Amino acid sequence: MENTIFKKELGVKEEAPTEKKGWLAKEVLSFKEALAMLDISASTLYKLTHKRAITYYKPSGKMIYFKKADLMNWMLQNKQPSTKEVKENMFNQLNLVK
Repeated sequence: MENTIFKKELGVKEEAPTEKKGWLAKEVLSFKEALAMLDISASTLYKLTHKRAITYYKPSGKMIYFKKADLMNWMLQNKQPSTKEVKENMFNQLNLVK
Protein backbone atom coordinates (compact mmCIF):
# COMPACT_ATOMS: atom_id res chain seq x y z
CA MET A 1 0.00 0.00 0.00
CA GLU A 2 2.77 2.43 0.95
CA ASN A 3 4.63 1.57 -2.25
CA THR A 4 1.56 2.41 -4.35
CA ILE A 5 1.10 5.75 -2.59
CA PHE A 6 4.81 6.53 -3.04
CA LYS A 7 4.61 5.75 -6.77
CA LYS A 8 1.54 7.98 -7.17
CA GLU A 9 3.29 10.87 -5.42
CA LEU A 10 6.27 10.53 -7.79
CA GLY A 11 3.97 10.30 -10.82
CA VAL A 12 5.16 6.81 -11.75
CA LYS A 13 2.66 4.98 -13.91
CA GLU A 14 2.08 1.33 -13.15
CA GLU A 15 1.74 -1.20 -15.97
CA ALA A 16 -1.80 -2.38 -16.57
CA PRO A 17 -2.45 -6.08 -15.94
CA THR A 18 -2.44 -8.24 -19.06
CA GLU A 19 -6.21 -8.75 -18.83
CA LYS A 20 -6.72 -5.06 -19.52
CA LYS A 21 -4.47 -5.06 -22.58
CA GLY A 22 -7.08 -7.01 -24.54
CA TRP A 23 -6.01 -8.98 -27.60
CA LEU A 24 -2.38 -7.80 -27.45
CA ALA A 25 -1.40 -10.34 -24.80
CA LYS A 26 -3.40 -13.30 -26.14
CA GLU A 27 -2.50 -16.09 -28.56
CA VAL A 28 -6.10 -17.09 -29.35
CA LEU A 29 -8.64 -14.37 -30.10
CA SER A 30 -12.40 -14.25 -30.04
CA PHE A 31 -14.37 -12.87 -32.97
CA LYS A 32 -14.61 -9.40 -31.40
CA GLU A 33 -10.92 -9.34 -30.56
CA ALA A 34 -10.07 -10.35 -34.13
CA LEU A 35 -12.23 -7.48 -35.39
CA ALA A 36 -10.27 -5.06 -33.20
CA MET A 37 -6.93 -6.44 -34.35
CA LEU A 38 -7.76 -6.46 -38.05
CA ASP A 39 -9.73 -3.20 -37.92
CA ILE A 40 -12.40 -4.51 -40.28
CA SER A 41 -16.17 -4.81 -40.06
CA ALA A 42 -17.95 -7.87 -38.72
CA SER A 43 -19.53 -8.57 -42.10
CA THR A 44 -16.11 -8.56 -43.77
CA LEU A 45 -14.74 -11.05 -41.24
CA TYR A 46 -17.81 -13.26 -41.65
CA LYS A 47 -17.29 -13.20 -45.43
CA LEU A 48 -13.63 -14.16 -45.02
CA THR A 49 -14.53 -17.10 -42.79
CA HIS A 50 -17.37 -18.18 -45.09
CA LYS A 51 -15.02 -18.17 -48.10
CA ARG A 52 -12.37 -19.90 -45.96
CA ALA A 53 -9.96 -17.14 -46.93
CA ILE A 54 -8.83 -16.90 -43.31
CA THR A 55 -8.13 -19.72 -40.86
CA TYR A 56 -10.51 -20.03 -37.90
CA TYR A 57 -11.48 -22.55 -35.23
CA LYS A 58 -14.88 -23.63 -33.89
CA PRO A 59 -14.18 -25.90 -30.89
CA SER A 60 -17.79 -26.14 -29.74
CA GLY A 61 -19.33 -25.68 -33.17
CA LYS A 62 -20.69 -22.22 -32.35
CA MET A 63 -18.09 -19.68 -31.27
CA ILE A 64 -15.37 -18.69 -33.75
CA TYR A 65 -11.77 -18.25 -32.59
CA PHE A 66 -8.60 -17.20 -34.38
CA LYS A 67 -4.89 -17.65 -33.76
CA LYS A 68 -3.18 -14.27 -33.68
CA ALA A 69 -0.34 -15.67 -35.81
CA ASP A 70 -2.82 -16.76 -38.51
CA LEU A 71 -4.35 -13.28 -38.58
CA MET A 72 -0.91 -11.67 -38.83
CA ASN A 73 0.02 -13.98 -41.72
CA TRP A 74 -3.23 -13.14 -43.49
CA MET A 75 -2.67 -9.39 -43.05
CA LEU A 76 0.89 -9.61 -44.37
CA GLN A 77 0.14 -11.66 -47.48
CA ASN A 78 0.35 -10.21 -50.97
CA LYS A 79 3.32 -7.93 -50.33
CA GLN A 80 3.71 -4.97 -52.66
CA PRO A 81 7.42 -4.25 -53.13
CA SER A 82 8.72 -0.71 -52.88
CA THR A 83 10.25 1.06 -55.86
CA LYS A 84 13.68 0.54 -54.31
CA GLU A 85 13.10 -3.23 -54.03
CA VAL A 86 11.92 -3.42 -57.65
CA LYS A 87 15.00 -1.53 -58.87
CA GLU A 88 17.34 -3.74 -56.82
CA ASN A 89 15.67 -6.88 -58.15
CA MET A 90 15.91 -5.63 -61.74
CA PHE A 91 19.59 -4.71 -61.22
CA ASN A 92 20.31 -8.17 -59.79
CA GLN A 93 18.54 -9.82 -62.74
CA LEU A 94 20.57 -7.74 -65.22
CA ASN A 95 23.82 -8.72 -63.48
CA LEU A 96 22.93 -12.39 -63.80
CA VAL A 97 22.48 -12.05 -67.57
CA LYS A 98 26.05 -10.78 -68.16
